[in-house]
Amino acid sequence: MRLLLGWLINAAAIFLLPYLLAAVNIKDFGTAMVVALIIGLLNTFIRPVLLLLTLPVNVVTLGLFTLVINGLMFWVTSRLVDDFTITGFWWAVLAAVLYSVISSLIASVLLGEQRTED
Repeated sequence: MRLLLGWLINAAAIFLLPYLLAAVNIKDFGTAMVVALIIGLLNTFIRPVLLLLTLPVNVVTLGLFTLVINGLMFWVTSRLVDDFTITGFWWAVLAAVLYSVISSLIASVLLGEQRTED
């Protein structure tokens, strides 16, 4: 259930991006759900490999290169999904940053803080 709710939160965050950035266009909420799924799959399988390969650059930039990798995930997704477009790579980086902020805010409001009891 929590996985499904997380997927819906991420889709909602993606669906809000065109209202904040004119460089991002998305057709409907169904497309946002597909985009959220693809970004999730890319982040699960491709992103760790890219982070490992770019580890020296990431160390030198104190982790800021991770923003470029997140933008790359968005840019690749915009190329894979027809009804989701981002006009340029740097707009994808900005969209990835906004997506992270929006999804974190929505998740904190809806899910609250998880507490573990010992």
